[in-house]
Amino acid sequence: MSEEEHKSSVWGFIKGFGKLLIGILLVLQGIVGLALLLVFVDFVIAAGNTVGGQSGGQGASVPSNAALVINPEGVLVEEAQVKDPLSQLLAQNYGGGEESQVEVGAIARAIRAAEKDKRIKGLVLDLARLQIPTISASKAHYLAGVVDEFKKSGKKVYSVGDSYSQEQYIIASHADEIYMHDKGALVLIGYGSYDLFLKSFLEKMLVTPHVFRVGAFKAAVEPFLRDDMSPEAREANLAFLGGMWKSLEEGVAKARGLSVADVDVYANNLNAVLRQADGNLAEAALNSKLIDKLASRPEQLKAMQAVFGADKKGDGYKKVGYQAYLTDVGPAKDGSAPNVGIVTVSGTIVDGEAPTGVAAGGDTIAGFLKKALDDDQIKAVVLRVDSPGGSVFASEVIRDGVLALKKAGKPVVVSMGSLAASGGYWVSTPGDEIWASPTTVTGSIGIFAFFPTFEKAAAHWGVNVDGVGTTPLASLYGTGVGPLEDNVADIFQQSVERGYRDFIDVVSKGRNLDPTYVDSIAQGRVWIGSRAEGLKLVDHLGTIDDAVASAAKLANLTEYDRVNVRDRLTPFELLFGEMASKGAKVLGMEKRSKTNSVLNKVIASAKGQAALLNDFNDPNALYARCISCGD
Repeated sequence: MSEEEHKSSVWGFIKGFGKLLIGILLVLQGIVGLALLLVFVDFVIAAGNTVGGQSGGQGASVPSNAALVINPEGVLVEEAQVKDPLSQLLAQNYGGGEESQVEVGAIARAIRAAEKDKRIKGLVLDLARLQIPTISASKAHYLAGVVDEFKKSGKKVYSVGDSYSQEQYIIASHADEIYMHDKGALVLIGYGSYDLFLKSFLEKMLVTPHVFRVGAFKAAVEPFLRDDMSPEAREANLAFLGGMWKSLEEGVAKARGLSVADVDVYANNLNAVLRQADGNLAEAALNSKLIDKLASRPEQLKAMQAVFGADKKGDGYKKVGYQAYLTDVGPAKDGSAPNVGIVTVSGTIVDGEAPTGVAAGGDTIAGFLKKALDDDQIKAVVLRVDSPGGSVFASEVIRDGVLALKKAGKPVVVSMGSLAASGGYWVSTPGDEIWASPTTVTGSIGIFAFFPTFEKAAAHWGVNVDGVGTTPLASLYGTGVGPLEDNVADIFQQSVERGYRDFIDVVSKGRNLDPTYVDSIAQGRVWIGSRAEGLKLVDHLGTIDDAVASAAKLANLTEYDRVNVRDRLTPFELLFGEMASKGAKVLGMEKRSKTNSVLNKVIASAKGQAALLNDFNDPNALYARCISCGD
């Protein structure tokens, strides 16, 4: 090729690339312009609806004498991940299959608003798509209590569904009438703790697990060291699982007007109960008075139409979903001072920053605590903890933020969710008061460090590590593929032992208890909330609402708003995402329903194990984490 031809070819490429770039920019400009136009149109329509209807969100979306339908779809959590509508839509359809998250507080707020709303005649629980992890039983019990509060208004509560999981039934059992499909099922399987034990597997894979821990009951690393559960772990697990089961049986029995023995017979003798019902699970639940009526879907719809009346189309009943209802009733607060701020520690505690709803980043939570400290309108803080723990360093960073609030004279009351163990308890210790639910899993006061090395596997395949260093610690450069030297292992063990003493000291000072006593109830043992109260690990049993009221009292507040201190979407992110989401749905990208198949469960389990390893990011490799709690 001649020099002239070469120049022509290069120039042609540049011109072609320039045209492509300009084309892309024009397409992007068109998309942004269309999005802004849609935002403007949506704004005009919304403004027109506000002028034509009632201000403050009270529009025509809620029919008179309607049912508020609690129909959540996703995993019940303390605090959901902050996502704009477009990102959520794309993740649900084309991403990694992440489940939607449902905030327990949002459901509670909708029910409480409906209690006094004259437009709402009653409540319908449609919980088929609500996933409640067994460890989150306290959240189900909390919502059951909110349902009981609603019933005091004289309005009726109905539960409809094909079948009920055990945790769904904790809530549904508090309905005035429970409908289930005549081919459905209700099985109370109880609570269990089963782990994979990898000792023999790791030996066959020539992997050397290095574990450093303190505490006879610190079972977090047992799966790497044993092929079965230790007697200490069995004792601790049976104790807290038994407490959870007792709360379930007593709650269901009281709600259904049965004895605990009646519920116990159904759960522990289902074979005999089922045989009396000729093998029909639905009939077995009906005969045991756990269900009121067996009905097909059309029959359940007809029953709801009889109560609430048919909708305009005639193929449904007058109702409003809880999410639409929350939009209609507007914010739960007016934003005026004084406030009780709520800072939530949800998920595994990790070092650094972490998105809300994904993990509890030490720096992220500390930032929220600093916001509460600097906000003159916030007079008291409730630290809501729903975490199995994690990084010791990150836990201490959060604890420092709590101490700063107290030093400034702002009361801090801790409210424990389903799980406040290990690092979750560490961050709770400085609270002026600690509130827990009877089924909160807490304690697990212990420290461990863990990492594997692969020198045996490497040698098996002919890979060896050798080298020189200026100090005895320089061998760390070869650790991993090479072995962990005894002097380095000793340093880890000493650090873990010191970390345990620090944990005991943190609890002792925070709870004003003798260190020897703390050590006697620590040792990594897990406790249930009702038992933890007697052990002086918590002060009171109650809900987050009780904790907020107590924080307000400590701050001498008679009137106050409760505000969540958390990440928020910018108006542009929210509006652009909402409009893009609507556009995507028009193009046929609606949310696709997911199956609860065994394959999906296996994949979710594998992802959970991978996420667990990813959460081990403490700068000192020290962890206060309750793995056996079933987070």
